[in-house]
Amino acid sequence: MNSAEERLYCLAWQLLLPGQSRRVKELISFFGSAREAFLASPRHWASVVGERLAEALAGRRAKLDLKKEEERLRKLGVRYVTLAEPDYPALLREIDSPPVALFYLGEIRREERAVAIVGTRRPTRYGREVAESLASDLARFGVTVVSGLARGIDAAAHRGALSGGGRTLAVLGTGCDRCYPRENWRLWQEIEKKGALISEFPLGTEARPWHFPVRNRIIAGLVHAVIVVEAPEKSGALITADLALEYGREVLAVPGRVTTPQAKGSHLLLKQGAYLVEKAEDVLEVLGWEIIGAEEEEGLALNPEEEEVVSLLAAGFLSLEELVERGKMSVDACLSLLSMLELKGVVRPGGGGTYLLTRQGENLLRSRRRKGDPR
Repeated sequence: MNSAEERLYCLAWQLLLPGQSRRVKELISFFGSAREAFLASPRHWASVVGERLAEALAGRRAKLDLKKEEERLRKLGVRYVTLAEPDYPALLREIDSPPVALFYLGEIRREERAVAIVGTRRPTRYGREVAESLASDLARFGVTVVSGLARGIDAAAHRGALSGGGRTLAVLGTGCDRCYPRENWRLWQEIEKKGALISEFPLGTEARPWHFPVRNRIIAGLVHAVIVVEAPEKSGALITADLALEYGREVLAVPGRVTTPQAKGSHLLLKQGAYLVEKAEDVLEVLGWEIIGAEEEEGLALNPEEEEVVSLLAAGFLSLEELVERGKMSVDACLSLLSMLELKGVVRPGGGGTYLLTRQGENLLRSRRRKGDPR
């Protein structure tokens, strides 16, 4: 079998039946290859998928111009990888019905330490901050963070991974030329530079309600574990968690406030046996991973003014105004110190204009307190 030819016919099937991997799998399995399935007659298709779909496929095939589609992808910088190629993500290949082709912007890898962070589109401030902090620390520990670029927890997870200097993958419910929601356009651009935007949907595909449950299987398929941060009882994040279990992946959840509806689904998962997560190290422990990429906190050099800011943030989230007041410094001086501490990986922005210590900053503080350093 010509591998380049099979790659092209895999692309053809992804264009003909996007989001319907099970049907594509049935056809390719029946005919033996993507090429033979594509070249078969509608009458033979009908024996596999029924007359109605076979007739629709015949019409789509007649209109399909593969060279034109490849040129459209090339002009937009969108690449694709197929099941016929060794570079297809290894974990995703393991699931029952992986997409026969994946479109992407950025860089995808065959193998990587990856976890998903998912949750509600309407999180509390607590949920947003936890998602961002957890993703940032995981990224610093060399873990790729995967999510769906939706509002709320998804966006917070992507932002956290980027602030931690790591990779993040966004699995889309649209084509790779459609940013949804539009408000995440700047985040989209950053993800393309420092990770990848991935879709099984052709160029030009707009967001549709059914696309998102379908794309959740890709999120679950790309990772070793799914972490749920704030999910109501009927959240799509719970679909992703169920798929993760089906694929033999670990499921973890962050506890929330018992009085908030956003925590109901997360607490249900915990009752059902999901691992409880409070910090990034909990995730590494569950998966048996060593910390890589983490800097040695104890030897980190901070000047006295930076030490003062770290000590102030030991109490938790503080706004710029609170830091200025408690530290008795000017706004400009405080902003300069915060910028340096961010570069050193000790402090990061929180939600609502606040600042907080990163995991590295917390470890630095604990280490010095263990040694009796009053700072």
